[in-house]
Amino acid sequence: MSTENAPQTPAEQEEHARLAEVMARLQRALEATDRRLRAYAEEVREQKEYLWEARADMDHVEKISTRQSIEQSVMTGETILDRQKRLKKLQRAPYFGRLDFAADGATGTDPIYIGIHHFYDDNSGENVVYDWRAPIASLFYDYETGPARYESPDGVVDGEVQLKRQFRIRHGKMELMIDSNLHVVDEVLQEELARSSDDSMRNIVATIQRDQNAIIRNETAPALIIQGVAGSGKTSIALHRIAFLLYRFKETLSSTDILIISPNRVFADYIANVLPELGEEQVNEIGMETLADELLESRYRFQTFFEQTAELLENDDEAMKERLRYKASPEFLKKLGEYAAHVEENRFVAEDLWIARRLIPGWLLEEIFRKHRNMGMSERIAQVVRETEQKFGIQYNYDLMPEDRRALREAVKGMIRQSTLRETYKQFFTWLGRPELFKTAKRGKLEYADVFPLIYLKMRLEGIRSPYRYVKHLLIDEMQDYTPVQYAVIARLFRCNKTILGDANQSVNPYSASDAEQIQQAFMQASRVSLTKSYRSSYEITQFAQQIAPNPELEAIERHGEPPRVVRCRTRKAELAHIEEQAMDFQASGHNTLGIICKTQRQAKRTHDRLSETLEGIRLLTEQSSGFAPGIIVCTAHMAKGLEFDRVIIPEVSEKNYRTDMERNLLYVACTRAMHRLTVTHTGAPAAFLPAADEVAVTVSL
Repeated sequence: MSTENAPQTPAEQEEHARLAEVMARLQRALEATDRRLRAYAEEVREQKEYLWEARADMDHVEKISTRQSIEQSVMTGETILDRQKRLKKLQRAPYFGRLDFAADGATGTDPIYIGIHHFYDDNSGENVVYDWRAPIASLFYDYETGPARYESPDGVVDGEVQLKRQFRIRHGKMELMIDSNLHVVDEVLQEELARSSDDSMRNIVATIQRDQNAIIRNETAPALIIQGVAGSGKTSIALHRIAFLLYRFKETLSSTDILIISPNRVFADYIANVLPELGEEQVNEIGMETLADELLESRYRFQTFFEQTAELLENDDEAMKERLRYKASPEFLKKLGEYAAHVEENRFVAEDLWIARRLIPGWLLEEIFRKHRNMGMSERIAQVVRETEQKFGIQYNYDLMPEDRRALREAVKGMIRQSTLRETYKQFFTWLGRPELFKTAKRGKLEYADVFPLIYLKMRLEGIRSPYRYVKHLLIDEMQDYTPVQYAVIARLFRCNKTILGDANQSVNPYSASDAEQIQQAFMQASRVSLTKSYRSSYEITQFAQQIAPNPELEAIERHGEPPRVVRCRTRKAELAHIEEQAMDFQASGHNTLGIICKTQRQAKRTHDRLSETLEGIRLLTEQSSGFAPGIIVCTAHMAKGLEFDRVIIPEVSEKNYRTDMERNLLYVACTRAMHRLTVTHTGAPAAFLPAADEVAVTVSL
């Protein structure tokens, strides 16, 4: 291991010389790129001038040809510009790893340098740096020195890794080099984890672990379900998997073919930089509520998931919990399916018809109606009329007159026994014998738990023309917060490959959640993998969180730091004063982010308003927030999901404020957002979930 200023060994001298050579090659490639860009820009300018000046003398064919030539030049210029962007990124850190691999039967070895992008030197005709997604790069993540194999486009290649090195290069300068027979990634990983957080999720190409690499490079699973413990990097792994698939299937898959379902706009903003950092375009993102509103064509007002969770926390309504539990059960989905079949069976009462003094038997009308069950009702009626008319013409050798056709249409419409979609859904609970399970939210809105059952019923009875037929890969984050009915809708709506990820132990609403096994049942041929090692928090913070909500599968990484503190305050005023003191300490530190994570939005707003009287730049995250930024952020555990902070303060963790299983989950989520320092404050008796107060308590008063 070495640092930039330490005495250099021959191997280090060799690598520094190699880096200098690569930087020189990159500079020459950039200069060539600049020249080509200027040449294409001049060519486009000249072609446009020619098109303008000679337009009167040019025929139509020549104009089209010139325009096509201009478009081709522009496209070529954009390709060169994209290469220029990649080269500039490589200038900051050309590569992070090296391996020397000798394939069986080959003579000698060539060093293989691995970076975030591929770099081919046009002058020498040499691959200088390999993209981390290239088949041969998998050796770096999967093997130490010794026998190894990788899957090349031509088949499996066996051989031996003879040398493996890890580098940390920043701004073209080598800061660290490790040359070892051990799993070298771990040492660099420890240094990366000790760094302060950023205002967005970072790429992890230099520290991908073996189990993570297997998930990233899985290209065969139609649906891959990733159950990952808190801090396991599951979201980052999923995004790197998308980047890998875009690389692997570049001829048939592009960024525009991918859709992410994310929990909120703050989280979407937080992860938005990962794919661009990996050299791919940003992908489309949508929230569940937006998806629901589009499928219902904005015809229904409904409660959001955020509002549902807030109502549960503020009211602790047992009847509401019971409604949510049942509507999140597989039994509910089964009964809803049976009800949809019942409605479909009884909604059309076919009768014999006489049109133009000729018989149309009821069985024929029913047969045609049943055949088109996936159409919307108006489209379905039109289809019944159309096919009946065709069969009528063949049977009787007679073409219906316009008035006959109108009579047929009216007769078919009269055979339908149908109420509105909402009324049909409401009648489901009467059919079920449990009418009390349907209750509207404030201002007559549908409860959030009823939104996707309504969509499911619409799909079954009316059909929905999916606006997402273009999607070739769907990524769903926070999978535990969606119910079996939601997954049934998703399975019908998206007939594409999927990556689904989350943690059953981090549900912010345990009354309306799914585990990995339930999700797997919703998708045929789904594969399930687990990530059990937690990287985000220090060992001490992870162990503290484990005492709140034990997860026997979680394996904490051995990165040690400050023990979490539980601070007992005499009054609420004293508690706020202590939080303010901790916030000021943060502002004077080298850390970038401090999260003050409250239970409810009402508590978060109250805390934010009080602290903003003395602290500048403090931000409150709400359901309408759309971005994440460094500094002090006040939010709920619900809004903090998926985010991470250098420091976290959790106020009001008293026996009165945190007592239910749902609140235990929220406290666990809040604690696991902290990377380096965690402080929990309370007045009165502490929450029963907390580790013994006499072991870590500090009394504070004014």
